[in-house]
Amino acid sequence: MSAENSVMVYIQQDAGNIAEVSLELVSKARELADQLGVSVSAALFGEKVACEVPRIAGLGADRVYLVEDAKLRHYTPIPYSKLMIRVIKDYKPQIVLYGATTGGRDLAPRVASKLRVGLTADCTDLKIGDHVQKEVEYRNILYQIRPAFGGNIIATIVCPEHKPQMATVREGVMRMNPADPTRKAEIVRLPSPLGEGDFPTEILERVLEEKTVNLKGAAIIVSGGMGVGTRDNFSLIRDLAEVLGAEVGASRAAVDAGLIGKEHQVGQTGTTVRPKLYIACGISGAIQHRAGMDGSARIIAINTDPEAPIFSIAQYGIVGDLGAVIPRMIKAYKARV
Repeated sequence: MSAENSVMVYIQQDAGNIAEVSLELVSKARELADQLGVSVSAALFGEKVACEVPRIAGLGADRVYLVEDAKLRHYTPIPYSKLMIRVIKDYKPQIVLYGATTGGRDLAPRVASKLRVGLTADCTDLKIGDHVQKEVEYRNILYQIRPAFGGNIIATIVCPEHKPQMATVREGVMRMNPADPTRKAEIVRLPSPLGEGDFPTEILERVLEEKTVNLKGAAIIVSGGMGVGTRDNFSLIRDLAEVLGAEVGASRAAVDAGLIGKEHQVGQTGTTVRPKLYIACGISGAIQHRAGMDGSARIIAINTDPEAPIFSIAQYGIVGDLGAVIPRMIKAYKARV
């Protein structure tokens, strides 16, 4: 199977730990590659990371370009950029995907600038389609879909004239396929071309702060919007979440108004979630918020406005004031347990 024209994923790792968004992207790359009739490749750089290849293969990768070097244990811009540019030049993928993480957002523009190709940041969807530009028809190109103008519209962006087509993709927006443990991937071990001059900086100390909010992994999320009213009123949301063993989420409007911290934001400009149960409290249902949570298995919406857009995607709707509805929900739940 030819390496050229593959859909390539940059596999982000830190101290041997693969970022979940990279695994999500391998699944999406498999889908795109099947539509294009090409292979899926992955670029993996790090210290003793070959053990992760079966995991990447199980999600759909056909080939992994591997560089192992003790100095690559943590991401630093210059060596990683040099390696990524070399892999792309040598193996010529038609599409390259990066996670829209701190590292991915740093690496992808450096590579795009050096290769003089386009890059779309923070995509929330990717599709294959055709495009006509200046009377020239481009077939089977990458549609790079992302929110624009503060999340008020969804833009579809194409970069048809130069390859590879490159995009960074937000965490959680692509579904990770079930792994197939029988799948194998070819490992292409590449010699490290890096010298001392490629490491002008040294990491002396790393301070890691543990996340206190895990929206992506939550089975139940109780989210509040502008309809909550005040920061103090968010205690209603927290009380219901505590009773249900849920995480607390919020709409962008609530976060922008200072009612709650950004780490709680759900939506295309926040965290994309797929819990078993999502309870939207005082959330009108703007398009960017709905796109970030409409994959929930069950949605309950509580709003005083019976015409609120959130009701169009909710399985259950309650028209009423949160101050009256939530205490009754808590009381009823406690009575059952």
